[in-house]
Amino acid sequence: MDYQFKEIEQKWQKFWAQHSTFKAEKNTAKPKFYVLDMFPYPSGAGLHVGHPLGYIASDIFSRYKRLKGFNVLHPMGYDSFGLPAEQYAIQTGQHPALTTEANINTYRKQLDGIGFSFDWSRELRTSDPEYYKWTQWIFMQLFNSWYNLETDRAEDISTLIEKFNAAGSADVKAVCDEDTKSFMPSDWATMTDEEKQEELLKYRLTYLKESTVNWCAALGTVLANDEVKDGFSERGGHPVEQKKMMQWSMRISAYAERLLQGLNSIDWPEPVKEMQRNWIGKSVGASVKFKIEAAETKNLPLNVDSIEVFTTRVDTIFGVSYLVLAPEHELVAALTTVEQQADIDKYIAQTKKKSELDRMADTKTVSGAFTGSYVINPVSGERIQLWIADYVLAGYGTGAVMGVPSGDQRDWLFARHFNLPVVQILDAQQDIEQQADATKEGKYINSGFINGMNYNEAVATLNAWLEEKEVGRAKVNYRMRDAIFGRQRYWGEPIPVYFKDGLPYLIKEEELPLMLPEIDKYLPTETGEPPLGRAEDWKYEDEYEYELSTMPGWAGSSWYWYRYMDARNDSDFASKEAIAYWKDVDLYIGGAEHATGHLLYSRFWNKFLKDLGYVQEEEPFKKLINQGMIQGRSSFVYRVIDETGRGTNTLVSHGLRKDYKTSALHVDVNIVDNDILNIEQFKLFRPEFADAEFILENGKYICGVEVEKMSKSKFNVVNPDVLIESYGADTLRMYEMFLGPLEQSKPWNTNGIEGVFKFLRKFWRLFHNENWDFHVSDSVPAKAELKALHKIIKKVQDDIERFSFNTSVSSFMIAVNELTELKCRNRQVLEDLVVVLSPYAPHICEELWALLGHEEGSLSYTAYPTFNPEYLVEDEFSYPISVNGKTRMNLNIALTLHPKEVETLVLANDDIQKYLEGKAPKKVIVVPGRIVNIVI
Repeated sequence: MDYQFKEIEQKWQKFWAQHSTFKAEKNTAKPKFYVLDMFPYPSGAGLHVGHPLGYIASDIFSRYKRLKGFNVLHPMGYDSFGLPAEQYAIQTGQHPALTTEANINTYRKQLDGIGFSFDWSRELRTSDPEYYKWTQWIFMQLFNSWYNLETDRAEDISTLIEKFNAAGSADVKAVCDEDTKSFMPSDWATMTDEEKQEELLKYRLTYLKESTVNWCAALGTVLANDEVKDGFSERGGHPVEQKKMMQWSMRISAYAERLLQGLNSIDWPEPVKEMQRNWIGKSVGASVKFKIEAAETKNLPLNVDSIEVFTTRVDTIFGVSYLVLAPEHELVAALTTVEQQADIDKYIAQTKKKSELDRMADTKTVSGAFTGSYVINPVSGERIQLWIADYVLAGYGTGAVMGVPSGDQRDWLFARHFNLPVVQILDAQQDIEQQADATKEGKYINSGFINGMNYNEAVATLNAWLEEKEVGRAKVNYRMRDAIFGRQRYWGEPIPVYFKDGLPYLIKEEELPLMLPEIDKYLPTETGEPPLGRAEDWKYEDEYEYELSTMPGWAGSSWYWYRYMDARNDSDFASKEAIAYWKDVDLYIGGAEHATGHLLYSRFWNKFLKDLGYVQEEEPFKKLINQGMIQGRSSFVYRVIDETGRGTNTLVSHGLRKDYKTSALHVDVNIVDNDILNIEQFKLFRPEFADAEFILENGKYICGVEVEKMSKSKFNVVNPDVLIESYGADTLRMYEMFLGPLEQSKPWNTNGIEGVFKFLRKFWRLFHNENWDFHVSDSVPAKAELKALHKIIKKVQDDIERFSFNTSVSSFMIAVNELTELKCRNRQVLEDLVVVLSPYAPHICEELWALLGHEEGSLSYTAYPTFNPEYLVEDEFSYPISVNGKTRMNLNIALTLHPKEVETLVLANDDIQKYLEGKAPKKVIVVPGRIVNIVI
């Protein structure tokens, strides 16, 4: 029977499901291997052909590892909380849980149709209360923890309370808020419970604090930086402004150094590690206090009389011409004079329209506003203007920077734009003779006590002087700020907190999960509260208000790999035994766009869970691969434009359009085959062209082509279901790998898929005679057959180990061609070939494996064939035989023969004797393994 892919694939997908073929169990007799994909958000559109690329690669690797004797865990689930489902609920009134369930069903059907070897018994959904119970539980552990700098790890908050009871706050070294109190044990003892809770909140690893956020009024929620583009929400294109709000945050900054150093121990793409290094942004420098002029006349907070600045170049402090605050800095209001109030208010209003990413990226625009106040340089005593500018961020460093125009391009542009003085200061290394040649613009201040020193000496001297005068100190700073952990949405994890006397308290662990309540609308309340404010009678113990924000999208994805290890555990997020066995993820495949979001937060939560003894590994993902994007291949038709510039009802084929003035229109790629338009389907697709005239090339309408992002708006989305229906899942799997290297982006082109389908049919043909009857032989395999087999065994093994899947597909085609030419029907050879191909094309290989007599079950747990290098050793050579320098023929001769034996064999050949014409050769030259030349 010919290759009936539909029946074969349905049969084996049903078999795998019924027999739980890929269910992973603890098995200490085998080495473990944990393969994980970044789990998808189940959108209503379902999968297009770009989505499965990474899944196919991870599936090939998982199947290969099983064949190599590993106990493989390869799970799948859904990141099912999120804004899209909520927006759809707002538009339709349908509960997000219903649309999410429908979308998951679509995804599951599509994933099953591609033949993935997922362990579906461990499926999880972040929106399932049985899952988010443990996300809430981890939040509670973070709330009940602080970071002890002495032990360099998180500890239970009770150990901090013990320190306060014993010695007060004096000797506590912790990552905490700046405004923590200094108190003695007796002071702590006399504090009320509310005062203690308020102070402890400044140390907790998750805490409430007023923060500057991206507020989208139209969506009624805070947005993450990656959800904002050019001042508008990525979803819906609504205006976004910077706004101060009381928000939950997580103290990821406590782990900055460990997150930085941990990058050295993991096998990740260097660009991803570099993005994380830059995001963490370690800087070694100094913190310097600039005293506020006439501070006593300002409405400043208690004990505040200076502005603290972090600088990496303290040696340039003599050249400071001005100081800049972030527009959101807490002191701006107090330091703005009446005369400057209008300018400051206008500038702050403009800044609110920009996201932080936009402000960081904009290096060309010069903007700012003068507060009217001054500060004093602590080293030179100079009076310096105080400005605000949006390139300074409140959350980085202290939210204040010193402007040194002679040493920084941006500072110089700022000073020139606002006509500020440019104080010339030479590097500490430059000598006094060079100082005499300083530029005349501005004025030059002698660098005093650091003259003649090299850079390191100057920095050490200045730091010591600053500390002695109590106006500064050496400091290590990190750009990374604490992570905002609240969203004013409905469809997210409820935060397990209630409020008593304005302070947050945790609910009891036995009350988890705190379930999402039912509400009438998925919109903020009329008074501006988040959607959860609509819930009726939703109070803790019928008295206290719950937290109305929900967790951000990254919460559920920051620990999910552990839940896969023990997905049905009711008493723990995963048992200690399961964690001890699976430990960490050996291979993680997903997009590079998550470098400073999910991948950073996951590492943070993993390190925290290790600190508390719940997990064993410092890093969650040993090896990371970023799959490239599959781009769309858009198709176009060309509408003829008349003399008035209007579109006509005539469409001209691509090759003829040069004779006309035309406009290009996107056309659905699913009605285009090998760039040929199905005109009748196009008329249905665009009814306005039902009566159009089509100017054809050789009787066909040829479409134009352009590579673009795969998008519904461009009609270039290719549904994998359509291809599976036409060619089968095995063809789709192999074709996606064949497109190019996994890590590179590449355009989708359906035109080439036919070639892969023909290859699989040719492979099937190897096992069948001319009547399509299954037919293999038990004869002894020929050397050429074993050579072809062991070449592909070695090639595929090497390719998969280095994740070079596309080159294997080409090699399979060569191997099948070679065996076809050899008319190979040998059972031993073909059986091993089936196993080698099975990770790529599992359905056809399972069927052939059964036909070969293995009817007891799947081939998934058989052994990968052992490569024997002896079969690739050449033991004979096709010698070119020349007579008087002219090649006459080739003879296959064993390479082990002595040259004299080669000579005897050649001269005994009947065809060679004809060329000799009965003459005795004068000389026979034999170059072993190269050539034989007969001279007559």
